[in-house]
Amino acid sequence: MRINVKRILSFLIFASIVLILFLGYAFLENFFDVRTIVVSLFTIAIVQVFVLQYFFKNQLKNDITRNNLVERVNELKSSLDETERLAEHKSIYLANMSYEVRTPLNTVMGMLNMLEQSELNSDQQAQIEIAQYSSKHLLQLVNMVTSNAEVDAGDFKLNMLTIDLETDLTKLFKVFEYQAWEKGLEFEYKFLSEEKDKFLVLADSARIQQVLINLINNAIKFTNSGKISIIIDQTIGIDNEQIITFYIKDTGIGMKPEEVRRIFDNSEVAYDATMMRDYRGGGIGLSISHQLVKLMGGELKLETKENEGSTFYFSLQLKKTLNIKIEEKEFKPILKDKFNVLVAEDNRMNQKVIKFLLERQGADCTFVKNGLEALELYKILDFDMVFMDIYMPDMDGYEATKSIQRTRKYSKAKTPIIGVSASAFKDDITNAKLAGIDDFLSKPIQVEKLKQLLIKYSKKETSA
Repeated sequence: MRINVKRILSFLIFASIVLILFLGYAFLENFFDVRTIVVSLFTIAIVQVFVLQYFFKNQLKNDITRNNLVERVNELKSSLDETERLAEHKSIYLANMSYEVRTPLNTVMGMLNMLEQSELNSDQQAQIEIAQYSSKHLLQLVNMVTSNAEVDAGDFKLNMLTIDLETDLTKLFKVFEYQAWEKGLEFEYKFLSEEKDKFLVLADSARIQQVLINLINNAIKFTNSGKISIIIDQTIGIDNEQIITFYIKDTGIGMKPEEVRRIFDNSEVAYDATMMRDYRGGGIGLSISHQLVKLMGGELKLETKENEGSTFYFSLQLKKTLNIKIEEKEFKPILKDKFNVLVAEDNRMNQKVIKFLLERQGADCTFVKNGLEALELYKILDFDMVFMDIYMPDMDGYEATKSIQRTRKYSKAKTPIIGVSASAFKDDITNAKLAGIDDFLSKPIQVEKLKQLLIKYSKKETSA
């Protein structure tokens, strides 16, 4: 823009010079009278004055703008330096706070342990137990704050150790059990596993517990009545790998769609001011948990209905470090003949789980990552059954089911479509029926339920 102004000004000056020369020539040759030439020269002078005034005004404006930009850049640099200084101060403060809280807290816990060893009646023993779990809960909160700060700063790495996940997590859940009871909530946790196998896994127990602490704390915080359910599904083992899926379900206030969209980017703004007043703080650590699960090779996912509840879940593929097997009975798959299944599932870890379960029953699986791909592939290939995840990008399971049922192939084949979801809210089941979904399979997938569906909808001969 500035270059164009200069060009225009140069052109006007050149034109003025040419015009003045022409008027001088006209005066010498008596083409015009003197009065006409004087008026013309005066007009040219006036125009040049206005043009120069406009040019210098813009020049001054540009100089002011440039100075303002330079000043703004300097302010931003100063603000960045101040932010870095505050971040460093925050880190030091959290470290000091952690030390100051842990020291007396460890003393309290030590004294409680000593009291527990003394001669107490049943009432005193119960009081000691409650005090112990409350102090452990406080210690967990301190650990959560400091650990979240480490993750937020990027100053962390995984510490892979051999662990007995069920033993470690049972101790953790016992603390939350008391916390939920204090709020009048039901609290249950269960481990789904193959009883014939006993194994340890290689994992970072502290980071897994950090994720669970964040999620369970929020589940209890945002649930006024009802139930908190924790499910650890350890039923899927592939060679030396174990796929473990964690589900945290609540019957709380749920979330709005716009809250879900931004929840993993900035958990601090996912809840409004009213919610923070009513529930003593917003959701803590959701963004941190998302980062940690991703670092461990999984993906944190969420299914929620406003005023009905939320389900957070994620899967981790961990190495077995000790696998003591007893002699297994000969396994016979349910499906005898070739049985092609289309599975629409956007999570890779969940794909591995479903693939293992279906292939173990004799099915051949083809996977797509959204409803749109499921629709296009259904038009091209022949399938005996479709497993449709409800919540997927681009096109969800409801819309994909409706689109498949509008195809000419479906009008002839009537391919069974099974809805799959980590939660089975009333709205989910109702919407599934309205969309034409034949049946519903909730996560974690129960093997017996899966067998029943395969037997029920298979058109081929099956074994009991």
